[in-house]
Amino acid sequence: MNDHQKDLAWRVGGPQGSGIDTAAWIFSRAVAIAGFHLFGRREYYSNIMGRHSYFDVRVAHHPLTCHRNTVDLLTTFGSEALARHAISVVKGGGIIYHVDSADEPLSRITFLDDRARADLEAYLDERGLPHSTAGLLEDARRRGVQTYAVPYDELTSVLAKKLDVPKAIADRTVNTIAVAVSCALLCHNPEYLVKALEKTFAGRPKVIHMNIQAIELAYEFVRTHFDTQNFDFKLIPAEKIEPRLLLSGNQAVALGKLAGGLTFQTYYPISPATDESVYLEEHSNFPTRNGTPGSVVVVQTEDEISAITMASGAALTGARTATATSGPGFSLMVEGLGWAGINEVPLVITIYQRGSPATGMPTRSEQGDLQFVVHAGHGEFPRIVLTSGDLTEAFYDAAQAFNYAERYQMPVIHLLDKALSSTTQTVEPFDVSSVRIERGELYTPPPEGNSRGPYPRFAITESGISPRPLLGQPGGIHWLTGAEHSTIGIVTEDPVIREQMMEKRARKLEQALHEIPREEKFKVYGDHDTPFTIISWGSNKGAILEAIERLQADGILTRLVQIRLLWPFPKDELVPLLKSASPLVVVESNFSGQLAHLLRAQTGHGADYLIVKYNGRPMSGQEVYSALKAIYEGKSERRIVLRNPYE
Repeated sequence: MNDHQKDLAWRVGGPQGSGIDTAAWIFSRAVAIAGFHLFGRREYYSNIMGRHSYFDVRVAHHPLTCHRNTVDLLTTFGSEALARHAISVVKGGGIIYHVDSADEPLSRITFLDDRARADLEAYLDERGLPHSTAGLLEDARRRGVQTYAVPYDELTSVLAKKLDVPKAIADRTVNTIAVAVSCALLCHNPEYLVKALEKTFAGRPKVIHMNIQAIELAYEFVRTHFDTQNFDFKLIPAEKIEPRLLLSGNQAVALGKLAGGLTFQTYYPISPATDESVYLEEHSNFPTRNGTPGSVVVVQTEDEISAITMASGAALTGARTATATSGPGFSLMVEGLGWAGINEVPLVITIYQRGSPATGMPTRSEQGDLQFVVHAGHGEFPRIVLTSGDLTEAFYDAAQAFNYAERYQMPVIHLLDKALSSTTQTVEPFDVSSVRIERGELYTPPPEGNSRGPYPRFAITESGISPRPLLGQPGGIHWLTGAEHSTIGIVTEDPVIREQMMEKRARKLEQALHEIPREEKFKVYGDHDTPFTIISWGSNKGAILEAIERLQADGILTRLVQIRLLWPFPKDELVPLLKSASPLVVVESNFSGQLAHLLRAQTGHGADYLIVKYNGRPMSGQEVYSALKAIYEGKSERRIVLRNPYE
């Protein structure tokens, strides 16, 4: 990569169902194999075929924590992607487009919505350009962007003739051709692409062979038609290839669960949670560290109510159990959550937040469920709420959630969001040996024949935690109902016993808050002593960390306090940091500032500034940096909304 460029932002876009995800994974693997770090984000409509989707892959020789709004190389299959993203390409960058898209009127692009079309037409009017892709391409050239027309149909026709296959079969390589053209412009060795193909289409030699031929055609086309030396960006492989994992957020959570001893997971299909359970289904049998085979049972239930109740039943037998869902599904699970709460069931619930309310935006990101999950269910009962800020945290948190569930005998909610679930990233290999399995206080059956009467499953203890029997153990007989109960589970409305049981359950939460290490409650990044304080949670972490680095380069010191334990809220340890904070800035991907409300309610400290984004897309380091810089310079309103109409 050129010295004056710290990283490359590559974007591929086209109609859903045209192979955008496959193209992105081929490109990602091709650069990861060459030793690069990468960060990818996936954006797509909640529709199977036709609507626009795109995938960003950011590449560098240093770790990356977020995407970029601006694009260095845009690769498109059709007119809509060209229209939507041409403006985002920077000076010195490039646009790869289908020759058939060179002059398409904006009014004829089927899925280009009225708002986007009107904005683009106004943009072109200001520059005296026609309302078409030709106008946008001319604007790009005026801004110093290189444009590259590719005859995809001609190339696939040549490929079909060369391999003696139907044209329709050869057309399936268009995504590979687009990636190969990109890599050829970047002077990336095609051998890396071949290795990426072998991983992407493992076990399908005919498909691999056809795509290798497509790569050769694409590289030859670039050599004979484009001046690659005139393009500013180059991919120069790392001198030393370090071992890294390339995976998505869903995969990181699934692997963390397996490392943490998951044996049973339930789910009902819902975006964006489904991918995690599907990944577990695909890897339900796996090798373990000691060489013995491992397995997990994954059950797709008829609805979310069945998912949580079946999971509770499995947890009561001693299985390490989880269920995965999103906001609408969790809404249905709430009654089952209360049942698990009153019966002290060690259950893990993984929630991937998405655009809300109701159906909302099923495939877009949001952090709108914080208050919901903290208070979900009628009445009062304890639960632990964990949240992860990146893929590495997602892996270890997914494993640790089981320990918390079994140690404190309560539901544990692992709260993520769509942005994190669909992030792809290179990370250091996980240290599986550091994952410990803690089963908590378990009941030990007495010698055979010595059991007498019911077992006090809900015995009153100082910590609130009672040794739990597993269903079917000799001498462990007790009752489980949805009503308040005695120590053996018999329904009661006695006022004294009610008080004892409420206090018993509450003490477990106090115990958890006391025992959980500080680094698992929150982390501080940046300059620990500076008063300029940012507080946030979840996937915003990466964008804020990049913004902090950029501010430091400007001579502005800041610190990020990343909350990882949302409930019970670590107020006592946070208060000293909050007292020294000036200004105190809360950053969230929701409308109202739900963490800011929780922070004020628990600590009495309100935010001086609130930075929010709620258009369904994740934050970038660029926009967070600009907002924080404006706050530092005293040029900002108290509430800042991050907006980008071209996402």
